[in-house]
Amino acid sequence: MPFTKPLNKTKPFWICAALFGLIFAVLFAVRLDLFKSLSTVPQSVSLSSIDTLPAEDSWMNIFQNGRKIGSSHTTFSKTASGYRFQEKIHMRINTMGLVQDISLNTGGRLNPDFTLSSFDFEISSGRFRFVVEGTISNDLLSIQTQSFESKRKIDIKLKERVYIMPGILKAVAASGLVPGDEFAFQIFDPATMGREAAIVKVIGREEVLNQGINKTATKLSLMFKGVTQLAWIDENGEVLKEKGFLGISLEKTTRDNALFGLPLEASQDLTALASVPSNMLIDDASKLTRLEVEIGGIKYDDIDLHGGRQSFVDNVLTINIESLSDLASFAAKNKSHEDKKEFLKPTPFVQSDHPKIRKLAQKIVSGNEVPLTKAIRLVDWVYKNIDKRPVLSLPDALSTLENRMGDCNEHAVLLAALARATGIPVKIEAGLVYLNGRFYYHAWNLLYLGKWITADALFGQIPVDVTHIRFASGQQKQQLDLMSIIGKIKLKIINQTL
Repeated sequence: MPFTKPLNKTKPFWICAALFGLIFAVLFAVRLDLFKSLSTVPQSVSLSSIDTLPAEDSWMNIFQNGRKIGSSHTTFSKTASGYRFQEKIHMRINTMGLVQDISLNTGGRLNPDFTLSSFDFEISSGRFRFVVEGTISNDLLSIQTQSFESKRKIDIKLKERVYIMPGILKAVAASGLVPGDEFAFQIFDPATMGREAAIVKVIGREEVLNQGINKTATKLSLMFKGVTQLAWIDENGEVLKEKGFLGISLEKTTRDNALFGLPLEASQDLTALASVPSNMLIDDASKLTRLEVEIGGIKYDDIDLHGGRQSFVDNVLTINIESLSDLASFAAKNKSHEDKKEFLKPTPFVQSDHPKIRKLAQKIVSGNEVPLTKAIRLVDWVYKNIDKRPVLSLPDALSTLENRMGDCNEHAVLLAALARATGIPVKIEAGLVYLNGRFYYHAWNLLYLGKWITADALFGQIPVDVTHIRFASGQQKQQLDLMSIIGKIKLKIINQTL
């Protein structure tokens, strides 16, 4: 029988909101005028002819569908050893009806040839704060992260020279942009410690209305994780305007207008805005043993639909409830975790080796218990002890434990850390879950208990109900795979079986 708590799923804020904190952090990380991304410059771009770049002190308003939800301030200046870049962003975001402020601060030092020397990045919202600093020496990028009282060091070998995006685009703009040019960049994002490909295309020259004046600008597109953003750059390499994800746009303005202009309002409810309508009502998801859903509107190779409890054939996804009755026999046959080592290791966000995490895990479970019993105890503890509230930050286990609050991502990272501390391999999964006639973006876990079994500490479920539709599985960074489908996916329930 499944282990399921009697959770009232009518409270919408219990569904995931932190996913959008992560996505916003990454989207602003790869914006054409922000620092948070590092990139390798394409071979077709030569910076040797650019002696220096003009100083920049730029303010921008951030809008969502015409409503001001924030502002940004960027400075770029020459130093004795190269260049210095600083960026501050503040936004007011609405997720599941709760309005929260989120701040992203970044800085970087560049060498005279625009290669990166060092960087720092901070994202904070309420009591949650994540900081990462990095320094490059020869071909080694040394990173230190800090979340609450947990610090980690990571070294990354670089095969190519590394740049920050603003310096590159200013230099590229100064060296001349030709419509039809296309540049490939490899993006490193300190918010997720991952690297992804990005493509920048020069579309052409356009007239852009900025601060009441028509200005000639070069229009660029940036493709990242299946999401396209647009930017208009003037002859000085400054961004005049941007348009991107979920109706977000940015426009260059004055300092006074950015700080004291239109009132700073909350965004539209992003979680509701991105949710997907259902063609059928589901009375009680916990009673279903099978769900069949037709999926359209997206590229299927961008997401993880097939495998485990899910099978995908001819655009139809079938999800079956997992059985726990045969776990003992599977566990006896599959005692080795050699091929699952990645999902036993601590990460900057899943601090399973921290003394506080390990001490709590040992308190919750007993060493001689079978994996399923351990998993049930851990799911039950997180379900009962973490206050269910939306959080806009980069979720990590230790901050969640200290603050005792969070939504689906906080529950997922804490369960992952506790389970890994007891020797259970754990993945983090992301996708959709059904609630009151719609499917909302959500995160949960996959635990190895002799075979892989799903668990949702937010809902108190092991295994999860069949309305949990998985699109990504692995570590936290795999959640970004959902960026390519948000706002595009269409679902049609064709069968639900009790």
